[in-house]
Amino acid sequence: MHGSTFIIYLPRVTEVAEESFAKNILETSPGNNETLLLVEDDAAILKLSERMLKKLGYRVIAANSPLAAIAMAQNYQEPIDLLITDVIMPELNGRDLATRLQGIISGLKVLFMSGYTSDVIFNRGVMDKDVFLLQKPFSKNELASKIREVLTKSQPSDIV
Repeated sequence: MHGSTFIIYLPRVTEVAEESFAKNILETSPGNNETLLLVEDDAAILKLSERMLKKLGYRVIAANSPLAAIAMAQNYQEPIDLLITDVIMPELNGRDLATRLQGIISGLKVLFMSGYTSDVIFNRGVMDKDVFLLQKPFSKNELASKIREVLTKSQPSDIV
């Protein structure tokens, strides 16, 4: 008989599970009917994120590519409060998309999201360190919290 033996070391839990769970429950800040432009090239993530945002009380314009987002923004008649965009996409990266849209929509705030670690994004020069970044995968509570943070704080600096 042949086989393998695995030894897995897990950190010791020092808190009671209910307390730890309670600390992680965040009251989601419902949207105040703000309009968000969501740009994500992965169809499944786009659909899921759009659903989450609508349940949180936001109006959502969803685009599956940067060029589609620019066209939608140019034709949208209402103010757009926040751009939520993936960092790495075909056509344009998130930073370039944000720069172009901020030229069209004055005062547009930006929240970047990425499945890459922040080290990869910042160390390889894809993004500056002083931007709002949401790490994928994220929960509805994490999304709500980060959006509220971005909307209530001033944008860290120009995206460029």
